[in-house]
Amino acid sequence: MSEKVKVAIVGSTGYGGVELIRLLASHPTAEVTSVISSSSAGAPIAEGFPHLSEIRTDLLDDVDPVVIKSKADVVFLATPAGVAAKLAPSLMDAGLKVIDLSGDFRLKSRDSYTEWYKKEAAEQQFIDKAVFGLAEVYGASVKNAEFISNPGCYPTATLLGLVPAVAAGFIDPSTIIIDAKSGVSGAGRGANLGTHYSELNENFKAYKINKHQHIPEIEQVLSDVAGRPVVTTFTTHLVPMTRGIMSTMYATVQGEHTAADFIGLYRQYYEGRKFVRIRPEGTVPSTKEVWGSNYCDIGFAVDERTGRVTIVSVIDNLVKGAAGQAIQNLNLMMGWDETLGLQFVPAYP
Repeated sequence: MSEKVKVAIVGSTGYGGVELIRLLASHPTAEVTSVISSSSAGAPIAEGFPHLSEIRTDLLDDVDPVVIKSKADVVFLATPAGVAAKLAPSLMDAGLKVIDLSGDFRLKSRDSYTEWYKKEAAEQQFIDKAVFGLAEVYGASVKNAEFISNPGCYPTATLLGLVPAVAAGFIDPSTIIIDAKSGVSGAGRGANLGTHYSELNENFKAYKINKHQHIPEIEQVLSDVAGRPVVTTFTTHLVPMTRGIMSTMYATVQGEHTAADFIGLYRQYYEGRKFVRIRPEGTVPSTKEVWGSNYCDIGFAVDERTGRVTIVSVIDNLVKGAAGQAIQNLNLMMGWDETLGLQFVPAYP
């Protein structure tokens, strides 16, 4: 086998970064050659993550594009919002391919990014270079790309559940309502009151109502697919579990389409895309059934009485919603089979 592609991970001490380390450890054609953290440079990564003891013995590197280039061919940016906007251009100027897991390059409008993220936007020329890496929808653009913006976790589950129906005109886009729920790992590793055990345990709460930063990302893609502006109602909830996202979506059906019609449409749309699984009629997925995997499972129920369809889409937020999808995009970027290093069965129970 030819020499493996060398990979660096910036933000290795966050949940997204450490999940990249876990998944890439068994990748057949890529290897992690540098783990990077500006806040913990010089420390062993296993100091903060003991589960990596004797698996990764290297020290965390500092952020230096020249040093990174000497060690890697591709960089994953698993950093908080606002960091990649400043860092990605220097990494690309150094000749590195970049896959950004943050939201800094997802929105094509700088004004929209500033409005929703409350941070300074990246330069427009780099926003324009970024390919939105929803592989099952934009995979042709991802192939051979130099710079990929990895979709958010909520948008991944939501868009995979909606895009085929919007594209085919099966639903009225103006009627879409999205009810989304996530495990606590989506909030990151930093301590805050909202994810404190005593606050979250035996509790279930909505947050960022009408203000979540993933709203414009979802609407941007749906508008692109529909060929006209689409606005949605999107409400997020925090569930007292570690991993998983469930997006339950409601929309008015256009035409006389049954649940079987939706199933047939989605199976045709995602034919050959091995990480989307469409459930048979009468069943809907649960988060446990995709836990630890890169799968997105989707189910349908059409209500003839109301004329609406309910679409249920589930993913593991740290895998298909972050690190796994980023590796899927790496595979496409490098011209490999998109399933490389991701062919594992969900953990159950």
